[in-house]
Amino acid sequence: MRVFDPPQGHHQRKEATMFQNCPALVLNADFQPLSYFPLSLFNWEDAVKAVVKGSHAVVAEYDQVVRSPSTEMRLPSVIALREYVRPPARVAFTRFNVFLRDRFRCQYCGEQHLRGELTFDHVIPRADGGQTSWTNIVAACSPCNMRKDRFRVKPLRAPFEPTQFDLLAAQRLFPPNFLHESWADYLYWDVELEK
Repeated sequence: MRVFDPPQGHHQRKEATMFQNCPALVLNADFQPLSYFPLSLFNWEDAVKAVVKGSHAVVAEYDQVVRSPSTEMRLPSVIALREYVRPPARVAFTRFNVFLRDRFRCQYCGEQHLRGELTFDHVIPRADGGQTSWTNIVAACSPCNMRKDRFRVKPLRAPFEPTQFDLLAAQRLFPPNFLHESWADYLYWDVELEK
């Protein structure tokens, strides 16, 4: 059963589409984002459900209002878990996190590329016993990926398993496309981090 039914009429469907641009930043109980990579976000419906269920508290709100037959509330822009969830000790091994660790740069030519232009490259090919792991995977552009085996090119920087601090430092260079002003106190893109 839905807590807030999606609007049905023409005006209401337009309103629901507008709400799609209202994600909520999800914080842990210590007011740190649950995840930076990718940034922990709920769509507006999941944020409203979490608040109504009581698992999350509203920290900041948008100006937009959502209504049900019996309730009206402003859309949450930042919500926090009521109970602390211990973050994973290690960074997730994902394609995006490899690209982020390598600063979206080909590790053979050094050129920066859009995410769609990079590939996930095995430094030691799988055919030669290379593992799919942090220490054997680098970001590479397609031309370098094709060339590197023929010419035995080594990556500019040896691949390594990054820490949360490594990825956070890299993330500051590539902030998300959407940053609501109410998120500024919880995301530290432009300040020096303490280790």
